[in-house]
Amino acid sequence: MTNSGINGRRRGHLRRARPIPAISVLLATVVAFSQVQSQTREQLLQDIDTGKLQEAVLLGQQSVSRWPLDPQFRHYLGVAYFKSGDLKRAEEQLTRARDLNSQDPATRFDLALVFLSSEEYVNAATELEASNKFNPSNALAHILLGRAYLNSNRSLQAISEFKTALKLDPAIRLGHYHLGFAYTSLGRDDEAITEYKEELRRSGESAAVIYELGRSLLERGQYAAAISSLQRASQLDPANPDAWYQLGKAQVLADQFTAAETSLRKAVALNSVDASPHYQLALALERLGKKDDARAERQRFAELKKAQRPTAGMATGRDQ
Repeated sequence: MTNSGINGRRRGHLRRARPIPAISVLLATVVAFSQVQSQTREQLLQDIDTGKLQEAVLLGQQSVSRWPLDPQFRHYLGVAYFKSGDLKRAEEQLTRARDLNSQDPATRFDLALVFLSSEEYVNAATELEASNKFNPSNALAHILLGRAYLNSNRSLQAISEFKTALKLDPAIRLGHYHLGFAYTSLGRDDEAITEYKEELRRSGESAAVIYELGRSLLERGQYAAAISSLQRASQLDPANPDAWYQLGKAQVLADQFTAAETSLRKAVALNSVDASPHYQLALALERLGKKDDARAERQRFAELKKAQRPTAGMATGRDQ
């Protein structure tokens, strides 16, 4: 074999080998770049989890600037904004993350939390419906969807979601309470009472649950049981004017007028612009023979009622 042949093969071999170092460098660069992304995500999540929200927001902003098409960074920045109380920016980032990856249930779930906090219940329901489509086993998402439905006057759909959540997780916190509240919104107080009692059996005393139980018992005309529940609710949450109002109303209906006066004056002191306690207080005072005081309460009731804006939602108004 001639030297020229050998040298030719060597030269050819060298020509074929030249791209290899370049590819190796390129691959190493890609790996390093990917590692930086991964490490940045981990740091961002750690800052969020440990409550370092200012650091999380700053790192999230830097990350979104560097990787604008990465939905996870926008998701995490949205969560950091949300936990910092900046709902507008949270919605912007989470909406962008959703648009970049519409099938991520976690992004849709967190965007729904923002909408719920902003009382945008229809938008919240839309996001939770999508989240549940991609992750149907998330019991909490079904609870939140039920709440979104309930707050947009879709009680039957809310009931279905609460039942689904309880099937997925029978011990989910306040599952029976929310189901009971949905029944209450439809006037199905017997079913509501059953659910409130079940919630108390599973979770122990809760001022909110005991209060709703008392309200439903009152609606069913079970005055003694209603008074017992509402007394306990007012003990557990003495700053709640509605608990004192409902207690006073139950006491009026049970002919306990002296006790009713005490309860209703507490309700008035806690919420002076609510017309309803003045009406019930006038009834109690009349039965106690305090005619002038009763007349003054009726006048105050009329003034407040006239100034009161009409209620639009089924859950916002109440009988006197």
